[in-house]
Amino acid sequence: MNTIAASSFFEPQVIADPFDYYRAWLPESPVVQLSEGMFLVLSYEHCAQATGDVETFSNNFQGTLSGAMAEDSDVAAILAEGWPQVDTLLTADPPTHTRFRKLVNLAFSMKRVAAIEEDMRGVVIDLIEKMAEKGHADFVRDFAIPLPVAMIARQIGMTEGDLDKVKCWSDAFVDRLGRMIPKERELECAREVVEFQHFVKAKIDHRRAAQTDDLLSDLVRAEVEGERPLEDAEILSIMQQLMVAGNETTTSALAGGLLQLIENPDQMSKAVSAVDDGNERAIVNLVEEVLRTESPTAGMWRMVRKDTELGGLKISKGAMVQLRYAAANRDPAKYTDPDRFDIERANARSHLAFGKGIHMCVGNMLSRKEMAVAYTELLKRLTDFRVAVGHVPSWPPNMLLRGLTTLPITFRRRA
Repeated sequence: MNTIAASSFFEPQVIADPFDYYRAWLPESPVVQLSEGMFLVLSYEHCAQATGDVETFSNNFQGTLSGAMAEDSDVAAILAEGWPQVDTLLTADPPTHTRFRKLVNLAFSMKRVAAIEEDMRGVVIDLIEKMAEKGHADFVRDFAIPLPVAMIARQIGMTEGDLDKVKCWSDAFVDRLGRMIPKERELECAREVVEFQHFVKAKIDHRRAAQTDDLLSDLVRAEVEGERPLEDAEILSIMQQLMVAGNETTTSALAGGLLQLIENPDQMSKAVSAVDDGNERAIVNLVEEVLRTESPTAGMWRMVRKDTELGGLKISKGAMVQLRYAAANRDPAKYTDPDRFDIERANARSHLAFGKGIHMCVGNMLSRKEMAVAYTELLKRLTDFRVAVGHVPSWPPNMLLRGLTTLPITFRRRA
């Protein structure tokens, strides 16, 4: 019998460690009513169904995305010093979304990703060598943050000295998204959002005057036949989303994946053998299993546009629905022994960690490549990974995103 209350999902300790909640509710109901007008979708089948039905389950949840205190006069006064939040990718439905996706796809071309990949391995090896010199590290701080930050920062014209700003700005956007911060932090986040906007606006102006070889320049100049170029507020919105998506989620997946390998030595041995054998396909599948089990974007909101039914529950127009990808990715109806970390899992790639359909994360190729290169070089160069003695991994509560804030480890160079 299920003894976990549906409404307990909002409790910080459940948000931080939700797997008992999923295990209790998934067999009982694929969709759970949390409160009046708010629902949680847990099953793979129903998350996929809702993701594909944008006419009923709208992505236009800008008010939610803006943070719990978006209407607070003090917060609003700070945000007024920047540019308005506009619906582009994450918070837009067709046909608006279609236009932006076309323009961003032009900028995020295979050619662009290939150009980014050229120096990715060098960044990875440099970070590994810095850790190896010490023989210990906080993997989050020393590797999982700086790798994706460096990759996305270079694409918006930032220098080495700007990397701390990218992390700071990303944290601000993520904290506002998480809706679990006090007003003091809301005000701080609002100031950081405006700082980000003014910083990137100066870069936009520079690229309008003189083209450069990076993603921001591609976005500024992207133009589909018959479409107007992107406006400043639209570019700022897209860069904000790409910065967070290309940074926070990859950081969380990298760190969570290494912890999975450490905690599952049989899978670590398989991964090392794959690296030594040059088995790229096996490393690709390792990445997919990490994404499935870690699901750094644990959930995403949808606004219900018309009365409907999902998973046997009637849901009224105007309700908020959270698609819980992390639960769907551990649904026993989709994955055999779903809580087991198995890098040879045949259907690992079917996960919803990057969403599905028209809202599939535009940076998913870049994130996957960063993870594959990172695990390959880490396992090629280092061994005997262990979590530092006395450290207990923990996850801070965030309504939508989930990731380790610290992972102290020890290791040795491989002979």
